[in-house]
Amino acid sequence: MNAETINQAYLFLIFILNGILIGGLFDVFRILRRSFNTPNFVTYIEDVMFWIISALIVMYTLFVFNNGQFRAYIFIGIFLGITIYMLFFSKFIVNISVKIILFMKKIALVIFKVLSYPISILYKFIIKPVIHFFTIIVKNIAKFTKKIYNLKEKRCNITE
Repeated sequence: MNAETINQAYLFLIFILNGILIGGLFDVFRILRRSFNTPNFVTYIEDVMFWIISALIVMYTLFVFNNGQFRAYIFIGIFLGITIYMLFFSKFIVNISVKIILFMKKIALVIFKVLSYPISILYKFIIKPVIHFFTIIVKNIAKFTKKIYNLKEKRCNITE
């Protein structure tokens, strides 16, 4: 084997790894979509981000390892890497990641409920009665002001 063949085999392996990395990046976005409800607009933005990041990964690898030269075996390696990732790793990683994220969301919700409980008690027993008290005062002031205004109107009408 000559040096050029070894170099091409090395590049082929690098681009297989590159394809595995792109497959993993694809799964990151799949995991986010399964774990969080996102509107279609956000999904479109994620798709564009995926393609931009994937292109940057390929371009960076091309320039660092192959001086920016495109060869057919590079794209075959990327395709092979993506295929290997999707066949052997994707399902397991997506399922485990989604379960972990959903579990973490449940834990965060419990922590939020525990931490917000004192605030709800404070609102229920202190803030709500104070608001109710001031509402009654404002209503009574409004009624009193209206009575005074009506008395003033009656006196003005009598003097005319």
